[in-house]
Amino acid sequence: MNANLQIQNLKCGGCQATIFERLTKLNNIANISIVHEESIVSFEYTSTDAIEIVKSELSKLGYPVIGEKNNLTKKAKSYVSCAIGKMKQ
Repeated sequence: MNANLQIQNLKCGGCQATIFERLTKLNNIANISIVHEESIVSFEYTSTDAIEIVKSELSKLGYPVIGEKNNLTKKAKSYVSCAIGKMKQ
């Protein structure tokens, strides 16, 4: 099955790199695609709880899905995640 999640705080390729690296480590997730210009994360999943796991992981990185709380802590985490992604590129 396929899922498309629109997320908050996605700014650039650094963010994209961090998200991609983290999601590739999750079980039951494949074919991850991230379009930072549209703030969309797409992936295929095989288990029913995979979407919630991905949402949780994105939130931990500072990229909550649209509609979730986006407080200052999450915004700060997204900048750290972005910087880490830029350093690894």
